[in-house]
Amino acid sequence: MSTAAILLCALALDAVMGEPKWLWSRLPHPAVLMGNLIGSADRRFNHGKAQRVKGTLVMVALGALALCFGLVLSKFGFVVEIILAAILIAQKSLVEHVKAVADGLRISLHEGRKTVAMIVGRDTAQMDEPAIARSAIESAAENLSDGVIAPAFWFLLGGLPALLLYKITNTADSMIGYRTPRHEKFGWTAARFDDLLNLIPARLTGFMIAASYRLLRKWSEIAREARLHRSPNAGWPEAAMARALDVALSGPRSYDGTVQDFPFVNDVGRKTIGAQDIDAACRALWITWAFFAALVFALWVFGL
Repeated sequence: MSTAAILLCALALDAVMGEPKWLWSRLPHPAVLMGNLIGSADRRFNHGKAQRVKGTLVMVALGALALCFGLVLSKFGFVVEIILAAILIAQKSLVEHVKAVADGLRISLHEGRKTVAMIVGRDTAQMDEPAIARSAIESAAENLSDGVIAPAFWFLLGGLPALLLYKITNTADSMIGYRTPRHEKFGWTAARFDDLLNLIPARLTGFMIAASYRLLRKWSEIAREARLHRSPNAGWPEAAMARALDVALSGPRSYDGTVQDFPFVNDVGRKTIGAQDIDAACRALWITWAFFAALVFALWVFGL
């Protein structure tokens, strides 16, 4: 069975099943196991001198472990590959988490803040409805790239070994890849390697969003705004999503009590947004997913 066919089955399985609570309430999710491993390495090695060197060696060890596990697991056949790929591609769960913010907002501002706090790392206690909606839509765009397109892209290129290498790197970046006194040096390699692995998938995600909404004529504008983003990769899907929904994203926000004056992405877009725009973002996630699935299907048909 070709890699494209396996991936297409995995995309379909994830779209149908998502992350069933009955299963992951009884078994540890692979992402949780990765997180536990990274957390243990952080506690054991992130102290004393040469923190950047230690962090680099930890990432080399984690990457080698992921590659080895991937090689071993791939020997069990395409059924195992389909199941594992579906588990590590998070389309349905992403849509569910983003939609929960819209549902929360429809109940009350408090519920909206509570649900968006589950998917973003910024301060949410004082957010108004547009800020909550922007946060949810930005998370949708960024995680479409990080949680769906990037793992699928690397699976296409290198099978389970490449997929597991990507996932453990992305998990490490989310845990230790911050510019904080504790992690700025130790997590430097994790953050830079994650940037590298997402370089193509982030741009591919932005391109597919734009293509799905017939916005390729505005690609130069999307690219210009993407390059203004504080992240080298997140700006691409975010800028494309902003154009697709005709909303302004990013802008000022607060982290740990400090307001940071980030520029708006698509500043001419609507700034007064709410739950209905989060719903539109959820539709965009599925439209882009379908576009990608069609590309994978074409790869399978033409034997590429």
